[in-house]
Amino acid sequence: MSSRTTYALGGVALLVIVLIVVLVVRWNSDHTLKVQGDGYGPVHDPAVSALLDSDGAIVLGKPNAAKTIDVYEDPMCPNCGSLEHLYGQQIAQKIDEGKLAVRYRLVNFLDPKSAGKDYSTRAVAANECVADAGDGPAYAKFHTALFTAKQPSEDGGDLSNDQLAAIAKDAGASTEAQQCITKGQRVDSARNHAQAAMAAVKAAVGQVRTPTVVDGTTEIDVNDAGWVGKIAP
Repeated sequence: MSSRTTYALGGVALLVIVLIVVLVVRWNSDHTLKVQGDGYGPVHDPAVSALLDSDGAIVLGKPNAAKTIDVYEDPMCPNCGSLEHLYGQQIAQKIDEGKLAVRYRLVNFLDPKSAGKDYSTRAVAANECVADAGDGPAYAKFHTALFTAKQPSEDGGDLSNDQLAAIAKDAGASTEAQQCITKGQRVDSARNHAQAAMAAVKAAVGQVRTPTVVDGTTEIDVNDAGWVGKIAP
Protein backbone atom coordinates (compact mmCIF):
# COMPACT_ATOMS: atom_id res chain seq x y z
CA MET A 1 0.00 0.00 0.00
CA SER A 2 1.42 3.38 -0.99
CA SER A 3 2.06 6.11 1.55
CA ARG A 4 -0.40 8.32 -0.36
CA THR A 5 -3.17 5.75 0.16
CA THR A 6 -2.23 5.42 3.82
CA TYR A 7 -2.49 9.16 4.31
CA ALA A 8 -5.85 9.26 2.51
CA LEU A 9 -7.27 6.50 4.68
CA GLY A 10 -5.92 8.20 7.77
CA GLY A 11 -7.61 11.44 6.73
CA VAL A 12 -10.92 9.67 6.25
CA ALA A 13 -10.59 7.99 9.64
CA LEU A 14 -9.84 11.33 11.28
CA LEU A 15 -12.86 12.90 9.60
CA VAL A 16 -15.10 10.09 10.86
CA ILE A 17 -13.77 10.52 14.40
CA VAL A 18 -14.39 14.27 14.29
CA LEU A 19 -17.93 13.69 13.03
CA ILE A 20 -18.63 11.20 15.83
CA VAL A 21 -17.32 13.65 18.44
CA VAL A 22 -19.53 16.43 17.05
CA LEU A 23 -22.60 14.19 17.12
CA VAL A 24 -21.88 13.06 20.68
CA VAL A 25 -21.47 16.67 21.85
CA ARG A 26 -24.74 17.65 20.18
CA TRP A 27 -26.55 14.67 21.69
CA ASN A 28 -25.26 15.48 25.15
CA SER A 29 -26.27 19.13 24.84
CA ASP A 30 -29.76 18.13 23.74
CA HIS A 31 -30.13 15.80 26.70
CA THR A 32 -28.75 18.05 29.42
CA LEU A 33 -31.18 20.96 29.02
CA LYS A 34 -32.35 22.20 32.40
CA VAL A 35 -35.98 22.26 33.41
CA GLN A 36 -36.92 25.94 33.43
CA GLY A 37 -38.84 27.15 36.47
CA ASP A 38 -38.40 23.79 38.15
CA GLY A 39 -40.54 23.48 41.27
CA TYR A 40 -43.23 25.96 40.21
CA GLY A 41 -45.69 23.38 38.94
CA PRO A 42 -48.66 23.99 36.65
CA VAL A 43 -50.84 27.10 36.67
CA HIS A 44 -52.43 27.65 40.09
CA ASP A 45 -53.86 31.19 40.07
CA PRO A 46 -57.69 30.86 40.12
CA ALA A 47 -57.89 34.07 38.07
CA VAL A 48 -56.53 32.10 35.10
CA SER A 49 -59.29 30.74 32.88
CA ALA A 50 -59.51 28.16 30.13
CA LEU A 51 -61.52 29.15 27.09
CA LEU A 52 -62.58 26.77 24.33
CA ASP A 53 -62.91 28.72 21.08
CA SER A 54 -65.35 27.73 18.36
CA ASP A 55 -62.45 26.46 16.23
CA GLY A 56 -61.27 24.15 19.02
CA ALA A 57 -58.35 26.29 20.18
CA ILE A 58 -57.94 26.23 23.96
CA VAL A 59 -56.81 29.56 25.41
CA LEU A 60 -55.22 29.37 28.84
CA GLY A 61 -54.51 32.67 30.54
CA LYS A 62 -55.85 35.83 32.13
CA PRO A 63 -58.16 38.08 30.08
CA ASN A 64 -55.63 40.93 30.05
CA ALA A 65 -52.52 38.84 29.31
CA ALA A 66 -49.77 40.89 27.69
CA LYS A 67 -49.05 38.35 24.96
CA THR A 68 -50.70 35.28 23.44
CA ILE A 69 -48.78 32.57 21.62
CA ASP A 70 -49.98 29.57 19.63
CA VAL A 71 -48.68 26.13 20.63
CA TYR A 72 -49.33 23.20 18.28
CA GLU A 73 -49.06 19.77 19.89
CA ASP A 74 -50.10 16.18 19.32
CA PRO A 75 -50.88 14.24 22.53
CA MET A 76 -48.74 11.32 21.28
CA CYS A 77 -45.76 13.50 20.32
CA PRO A 78 -42.70 12.74 22.51
CA ASN A 79 -41.05 16.04 21.58
CA CYS A 80 -44.19 17.82 22.77
CA GLY A 81 -43.74 15.96 26.03
CA SER A 82 -40.17 17.23 26.19
CA LEU A 83 -41.37 20.79 25.55
CA GLU A 84 -43.85 20.57 28.41
CA HIS A 85 -41.27 18.92 30.69
CA LEU A 86 -38.61 21.53 30.03
CA TYR A 87 -40.68 24.72 29.75
CA GLY A 88 -44.17 23.98 31.06
CA GLN A 89 -43.51 25.27 34.58
CA GLN A 90 -41.90 28.46 33.33
CA ILE A 91 -44.83 29.01 30.98
CA ALA A 92 -47.24 28.41 33.88
CA GLN A 93 -45.51 31.06 35.97
CA LYS A 94 -45.72 33.57 33.12
CA ILE A 95 -49.42 32.76 32.74
CA ASP A 96 -50.05 33.27 36.46
CA GLU A 97 -48.21 36.60 36.26
CA GLY A 98 -50.41 37.75 33.38
CA LYS A 99 -47.43 38.09 31.07
CA LEU A 100 -48.47 35.27 28.76
CA ALA A 101 -51.49 33.36 27.51
CA VAL A 102 -51.26 30.19 25.46
CA ARG A 103 -53.57 29.20 22.65
CA TYR A 104 -53.23 25.41 22.43
CA ARG A 105 -54.00 24.06 18.95
CA LEU A 106 -54.07 20.28 19.34
CA VAL A 107 -53.63 17.99 16.33
CA ASN A 108 -54.09 14.25 15.77
CA PHE A 109 -51.76 13.14 12.97
CA LEU A 110 -50.16 10.57 15.29
CA ASP A 111 -53.40 8.60 15.75
CA PRO A 112 -51.92 5.66 13.79
CA LYS A 113 -49.08 5.41 16.33
CA SER A 114 -51.46 4.47 19.16
CA ALA A 115 -52.76 1.02 19.98
CA GLY A 116 -56.36 1.92 19.19
CA LYS A 117 -55.42 4.14 16.23
CA ASP A 118 -57.44 7.01 17.70
CA TYR A 119 -55.70 8.06 20.92
CA SER A 120 -54.65 11.53 19.77
CA THR A 121 -58.22 12.36 18.72
CA ARG A 122 -59.69 11.10 22.00
CA ALA A 123 -57.07 13.00 23.98
CA VAL A 124 -57.88 16.19 22.06
CA ALA A 125 -61.54 15.58 22.89
CA ALA A 126 -60.66 15.10 26.57
CA ASN A 127 -58.75 18.40 26.56
CA GLU A 128 -61.83 20.10 25.14
CA CYS A 129 -64.08 18.54 27.78
CA VAL A 130 -61.90 19.88 30.60
CA ALA A 131 -61.27 23.28 29.02
CA ASP A 132 -64.96 23.85 28.31
CA ALA A 133 -65.61 24.08 32.06
CA GLY A 134 -63.44 27.20 32.17
CA ASP A 135 -61.28 26.23 35.18
CA GLY A 136 -57.76 27.33 34.24
CA PRO A 137 -55.76 25.56 36.97
CA ALA A 138 -57.68 22.30 36.46
CA TYR A 139 -57.08 22.41 32.72
CA ALA A 140 -53.39 23.26 33.23
CA LYS A 141 -52.91 20.26 35.56
CA PHE A 142 -54.73 17.96 33.15
CA HIS A 143 -52.78 19.17 30.11
CA THR A 144 -49.48 18.87 31.97
CA ALA A 145 -50.21 15.32 33.08
CA LEU A 146 -51.21 14.18 29.59
CA PHE A 147 -47.99 15.47 28.08
CA THR A 148 -45.59 14.40 30.82
CA ALA A 149 -46.17 11.69 33.43
CA LYS A 150 -49.20 10.14 31.70
CA GLN A 151 -48.17 10.45 28.05
CA PRO A 152 -48.36 7.09 26.22
CA SER A 153 -45.42 5.98 24.12
CA GLU A 154 -45.57 5.96 20.35
CA ASP A 155 -46.14 2.68 18.50
CA GLY A 156 -48.49 0.91 20.87
CA GLY A 157 -49.25 3.29 23.72
CA ASP A 158 -52.80 4.26 24.60
CA LEU A 159 -55.13 5.44 27.37
CA SER A 160 -58.80 4.55 27.54
CA ASN A 161 -61.49 7.18 28.01
CA ASP A 162 -61.94 5.96 31.58
CA GLN A 163 -58.23 6.48 32.23
CA LEU A 164 -58.37 9.95 30.71
CA ALA A 165 -61.35 10.77 32.91
CA ALA A 166 -59.47 9.56 35.99
CA ILE A 167 -56.58 11.89 35.13
CA ALA A 168 -59.07 14.73 34.74
CA LYS A 169 -60.51 13.93 38.16
CA ASP A 170 -57.05 14.03 39.73
CA ALA A 171 -56.51 17.43 38.10
CA GLY A 172 -59.67 18.80 39.71
CA ALA A 173 -61.94 18.73 36.68
CA SER A 174 -65.69 18.78 37.25
CA THR A 175 -67.89 15.69 37.24
CA GLU A 176 -69.46 16.93 34.02
CA ALA A 177 -66.06 17.16 32.35
CA GLN A 178 -65.21 13.63 33.49
CA GLN A 179 -68.49 12.29 32.08
CA CYS A 180 -67.87 14.16 28.83
CA ILE A 181 -64.57 12.29 28.50
CA THR A 182 -65.92 8.89 29.51
CA LYS A 183 -68.78 9.10 27.02
CA GLY A 184 -66.59 10.48 24.21
CA GLN A 185 -68.97 13.38 23.76
CA ARG A 186 -66.51 15.64 21.95
CA VAL A 187 -64.69 13.10 19.79
CA ASP A 188 -66.34 14.11 16.51
CA SER A 189 -65.83 17.83 17.07
CA ALA A 190 -62.27 17.20 18.27
CA ARG A 191 -61.48 15.37 15.04
CA ASN A 192 -62.69 18.35 13.03
CA HIS A 193 -60.84 20.81 15.24
CA ALA A 194 -57.62 18.80 14.95
CA GLN A 195 -57.87 18.89 11.16
CA ALA A 196 -58.35 22.65 11.30
CA ALA A 197 -55.33 22.99 13.58
CA MET A 198 -53.19 20.96 11.16
CA ALA A 199 -54.23 23.26 8.34
CA ALA A 200 -53.35 26.25 10.53
CA VAL A 201 -49.88 25.01 11.45
CA LYS A 202 -49.15 24.12 7.84
CA ALA A 203 -50.15 27.62 6.79
CA ALA A 204 -47.98 29.10 9.56
CA VAL A 205 -44.74 27.14 9.05
CA GLY A 206 -45.20 25.24 5.79
CA GLN A 207 -45.69 21.77 7.25
CA VAL A 208 -47.45 19.84 9.99
CA ARG A 209 -44.80 19.59 12.71
CA THR A 210 -45.10 19.37 16.47
CA PRO A 211 -44.28 20.97 18.73
CA THR A 212 -44.55 24.28 16.93
CA VAL A 213 -44.75 27.58 18.80
CA VAL A 214 -45.79 30.72 16.96
CA ASP A 215 -45.71 34.30 18.24
CA GLY A 216 -47.97 36.21 15.88
CA THR A 217 -46.50 35.25 12.52
CA THR A 218 -43.05 34.32 13.86
CA GLU A 219 -42.07 30.74 14.63
CA ILE A 220 -40.21 30.46 17.92
CA ASP A 221 -37.02 28.43 18.18
CA VAL A 222 -37.88 26.17 21.11
CA ASN A 223 -34.34 24.78 21.09
CA ASP A 224 -33.26 28.11 22.54
CA ALA A 225 -33.38 27.52 26.30
CA GLY A 226 -34.27 31.17 26.92
CA TRP A 227 -37.19 31.47 24.51
CA VAL A 228 -39.93 31.82 27.14
CA GLY A 229 -38.16 34.64 28.93
CA LYS A 230 -37.49 36.43 25.66
CA ILE A 231 -41.12 36.56 24.54
CA ALA A 232 -42.53 37.23 28.03
CA PRO A 233 -39.88 39.11 30.04
